[in-house]
Amino acid sequence: MRSSPIGVFDSGVGGLTVLRAMRELLPFEDFIYLADTARFPYGRKPREMIRHFAAENAAFLESMGAKLIVIACNTASTCADFSSASVPMLGVIEPGVLAASAASNGGVVGVLATRGTIASGAYQSRLEARGHEVWAQSCPMLAPLVEEGLADEKEAQLLIEHYLQTRPKNMDALILGCTHYPVLKSAIAAHLGDTIQVVDSAFATANVVARELESQNLGSSKQQFGTIQHFITGDIQSYQHTANVIGGVDGQMQHLEIDALSGVTANTPHLLPKV
Repeated sequence: MRSSPIGVFDSGVGGLTVLRAMRELLPFEDFIYLADTARFPYGRKPREMIRHFAAENAAFLESMGAKLIVIACNTASTCADFSSASVPMLGVIEPGVLAASAASNGGVVGVLATRGTIASGAYQSRLEARGHEVWAQSCPMLAPLVEEGLADEKEAQLLIEHYLQTRPKNMDALILGCTHYPVLKSAIAAHLGDTIQVVDSAFATANVVARELESQNLGSSKQQFGTIQHFITGDIQSYQHTANVIGGVDGQMQHLEIDALSGVTANTPHLLPKV
């Protein structure tokens, strides 16, 4: 199992920020990244449908021999329930919560995320359970802005100012609760100043993955850089173009039919959500 790849999935390219963080921290690991772009975006779909999509994605990664699966999608992380999975599974919600809780000195913890993630209350409920007061703000325009390559433009600054204008004065930590948002981390941190710790959930997730590999004795023993294999359910050229905009992509790319995902899930019924 130590030589097996780490599986990662998202509905699009945002999860590549998580993959990039893991690559920096775990350079000798192999990765399989599943981009379910044919069914993007997840956030506007019913939760039960998202659960089935996540189950299909996870089943495919299991079939490819993944030793650990990372749900690099906030929406899927709020819906998925893989208690019967045969390999460890990690989402991006809990790592961000833990990192923000550690960074806060008793002030309000803020959350920037998509409408769907904010509406789910996933971050808020976990932070409140740890005793934190929470300010949450949905930011529907930030992810499209990132994908358009405008992260360093004036438009990004204006949107950041707009979304942060109602933040409480005693906020001392802020979670970037969408996998696109790490691309905007520098701009957000510059707007907030030094008194607020900006938590990048991509790097927080990478740290949790590293600890999980160590605790399970699953870390790669190789001494050469690992490989990346991408499976894309939508158009490969569109995926590559958008991926390059948010930070580049390397590795082998292959198209994957949606029907193939359904077929794999049929052979792994333990991953199907309970109705």
